[in-house]
Amino acid sequence: MGNAVIIGILLVVGFFALRSAAKHFRGEGGCCGGGSVPRQKKSVRDVRFRKKLKIEGMHCENCKNSVEKAINAIDGAAARVDLGRGTALVKLDRPVEDAVLVEAVEKAGFHVSAVELA
Repeated sequence: MGNAVIIGILLVVGFFALRSAAKHFRGEGGCCGGGSVPRQKKSVRDVRFRKKLKIEGMHCENCKNSVEKAINAIDGAAARVDLGRGTALVKLDRPVEDAVLVEAVEKAGFHVSAVELA
């Protein structure tokens, strides 16, 4: 009888663990601060520069949204993050120093390994 109760508890815990893992890998889980957040869309009118940032540490849709929100908060910058490639394409309508972009992303909790013109 005792073994059946322990096995039942393990099955229930295993079920919830697998369900949570599946949600995480679909980008729907509570990873990195919560569920999915509506995407922050921003555009710049006169694109004069494009920069590509290589970003480490993004795991889910919430991470992607956090990076986009951080970059979009910079005047003259609009970002589109590719979670699969770990990159952000930033469109700029004025000169913005690389250090400003890097600081915004790192304040959001991620690491920028490279910045290049795109």
